[in-house]
Amino acid sequence: MAKETIAQTATETTRTPPQARLRALSSSSSSFALRLITDYGIIVAFIIEVAAFALIAPRFFTFSNGINVALQVAITGILAAGMTMVILTGGIDLSVGSVVALTGVLSAFLMKAGLISPALDLLIVIAVAVAVGACFGAFSGLAVSKLNFPPFVVTLALMTICRGIAFIMTDGFSVGDLPSTFNYLGQGHIGPVPVLVIIMAVIFILSHVVLTRTRFGRYVYAVGSNEQASYLSGINTSQVKTAVYIINGALVGLGGVALASRLGAGVPSSGQFYELDVIAAVVVGGTSLSGGKGSVVGSFWGTVFIGVLNNGLNLRNVDPYRQRIVLGVVILLAVMLDRLKPSLKRD
Repeated sequence: MAKETIAQTATETTRTPPQARLRALSSSSSSFALRLITDYGIIVAFIIEVAAFALIAPRFFTFSNGINVALQVAITGILAAGMTMVILTGGIDLSVGSVVALTGVLSAFLMKAGLISPALDLLIVIAVAVAVGACFGAFSGLAVSKLNFPPFVVTLALMTICRGIAFIMTDGFSVGDLPSTFNYLGQGHIGPVPVLVIIMAVIFILSHVVLTRTRFGRYVYAVGSNEQASYLSGINTSQVKTAVYIINGALVGLGGVALASRLGAGVPSSGQFYELDVIAAVVVGGTSLSGGKGSVVGSFWGTVFIGVLNNGLNLRNVDPYRQRIVLGVVILLAVMLDRLKPSLKRD
């Protein structure tokens, strides 16, 4: 009886129409392609991007250009780590560029004043900038979590206020003639690797550990997925939301010092469109604007993708206005993919 059953099964298998086998194979291939797009889309896009620019921009694959790209993405990466946490909770921060400018100007003033010694002054300046950024983050976080203000409105107001303060402090002029010690943070190297790149890597690693290995990280995802259910389960949702804005603000303050150090001056007009670049990096990296889904690893790849995109377009002499159009299109495509992911996975 068993032999008859096996034989029957084998016969049915051999009698399976070729069209059915082709359909099954096609379905399997389509499923793999969809999984590749939804789960590893940013890495695939990055590989395609690098291959394309390597073909159309001869100077793209050079060591000096690689260092240049690393420096370009370093500050954006520092900011993207904090923005990832904010967006994971369903929030947004439009003030990052203006706070970067303000903390950069403040850092330049403090360094120029000469508090103790150049080396100690740099540490003090970093601490002050981080604290000031954290204070702005606390303001945004409390307004959003305690007063239920929309994050868009609160941070948009801060964006205008901080930019105005930066221009008032400087009368619209840059604050230069700074000690060479200050420039080390943004222009120095440890071996062939820029200091800023090392700082960015450390921040991404720490952020990844916080989000994936700590209770706070689990709470961040929970609040972004369903804030009401998280509150009913005993999570202090207001505290979590305020904390992510404070962390984001602290990293923005660090980014302000880094940018001023790289420029060698505190520039009140610096950091323009940083909020667009940072949000683009996070969204392109797979973090959902509705919250609860994403990772800093994805944001890292998104940051690198945006940096390589800008660099490649610069090498091709594409003017900045058209670059903004390309970036806007990339953001739209990333948001569309995020919206399509649930239906793609169901299919």
